[in-house]
Amino acid sequence: MNFPSELKYTKDHEWLRIEGNEAYIGITDFAQRELGDIVYIDINTVGDEVNKDEVFGTVEAVKTVSDLFMPVTATVTETNAALNDNPELVNSDPYGQGWMVKVSVSDLSEVDGLLTADAYKALVGA
Repeated sequence: MNFPSELKYTKDHEWLRIEGNEAYIGITDFAQRELGDIVYIDINTVGDEVNKDEVFGTVEAVKTVSDLFMPVTATVTETNAALNDNPELVNSDPYGQGWMVKVSVSDLSEVDGLLTADAYKALVGA
């Protein structure tokens, strides 16, 4: 499994990549493996401020649907349109083309409370 060190992680298996006051968010390699083949991403929070730990969408796999939790309080500015026709990008490239939302972070200090790659790796027992 892959745990890029430049990312921050949540106990709910989301990752966050900070770029200035903006961030990209997706689910981890571990999460996509646990879910299996992803068939649909449902995110209808564009333009909304979503509080830390609140649901910002769902990811649907062949056998289950899982909520997506916001790692930090942020306003959703964009969804990854490529996932509409190719949700399997989350399986094949979870940290790259499989990103789910771009957000404007409300309070960058919340990022400090997220897990490092090593802490996340320990959490999932890898």
